Amino acid sequence: MPKIKTHSSSKKRFRVTASGKIKMSHAFRSHRLISKSRKAKKRHRLGAYVSPANEAAVKMLLPYKR
Repeated sequence: MPKIKTHSSSKKRFRVTASGKIKMSHAFRSHRLISKSRKAKKRHRLGAYVSPANEAAVKMLLPYKR
């Protein structure tokens, strides 16, 4: 079997934890921050986990990160 290519943008955006969960950072933190509330900016500072519904799709993009 030939090697499978890893999706280039996905390897920059996702990390797989030791327990197998996929960690990501929140969106909406790069620009136009004046119009966003302090609470929203503070919440998006933290990391997040990919939802179980999307986990299989992300794992397919990262074949060697399991």
